[in-house]
Amino acid sequence: MNIKGILVSSIAVFENHIANGGEKLLGNASSIKRRPDGKVYVSGQMQRHVLFSAIDRLNRADEKSGSTFVSNGDGVSNRIENDIRADLGGFMHPSKGDYSGRRTAPLTVTPAVALSQSEVGRDLLVRLKQNPNESNQKQALATKEFSEYDLMQMNFFLDVSMLGCSKVFEYENNFHINTTFIKHTEEAERERRVKLFMEATRSMNDYANQARNAVSGEPQKVLIVFDAKLSRKASRYFTGDDIEKANLLKELDARDAKYFLGDDTQGKTSVFDAYSEALKFLDTSTLYNPCEGDSKMQTFAEAFGNE
Repeated sequence: MNIKGILVSSIAVFENHIANGGEKLLGNASSIKRRPDGKVYVSGQMQRHVLFSAIDRLNRADEKSGSTFVSNGDGVSNRIENDIRADLGGFMHPSKGDYSGRRTAPLTVTPAVALSQSEVGRDLLVRLKQNPNESNQKQALATKEFSEYDLMQMNFFLDVSMLGCSKVFEYENNFHINTTFIKHTEEAERERRVKLFMEATRSMNDYANQARNAVSGEPQKVLIVFDAKLSRKASRYFTGDDIEKANLLKELDARDAKYFLGDDTQGKTSVFDAYSEALKFLDTSTLYNPCEGDSKMQTFAEAFGNE
């Protein structure tokens, strides 16, 4: 298969968590983010943070990482050939004033949302006096909301066609007359970054307060879709009823998309099995490439440095 899009949709168990805190309520009362229908959620911004934290760990441990790195979220470069966050996550540099100052992210995520209404409780936190003989040292009291148990549905989508590439628009007399593509990374590196993305979706751990509470976004259930079409429709799979689930899979079959379902709670295929089979399939497939071959590669600075 010549892959254009990859969708990873999963369900993860969050217990006694405040994976994404909200606004402070009444002074020292920490809240948890939840929708008007009472379902706790984790924002897309936090989901991206956790995903890129996982990609960073995986990349630093990879002997094939070379000079690549994952930049901080507050200091994203435009070096697509080296900076994996710049490549997958895009960037916006308003001071540039031209195309070279922005990049639309090939990687997109949805907020993680509880499948059903959440049961939210509240903890009382007390900072004890370190020295009881010091009368001016006051005890600090605070409360923190937490959600007891949530099955969180989350989605990640990668537009392979723009991975390691830049789109360039050609104009003549202010009219757009052509679109070309510039390749910044070798094909082997594009494939490695796809694998980093997939591995990261099952390594989600760096949520808010994670240092004190071991919040894990590692999947209990997963649907992995390799598609020759850019489609996110299957992201509704885990929230649909049996009829919708069957129709979604039927549609994928009709256009020869390849998908892998894993469930740690039932059936013969676990989440580990689904990822293992998906990665094997990836090794036998190709990634859609709108650019010319590796011999025509340019760094981002070479391509846009004079603009």
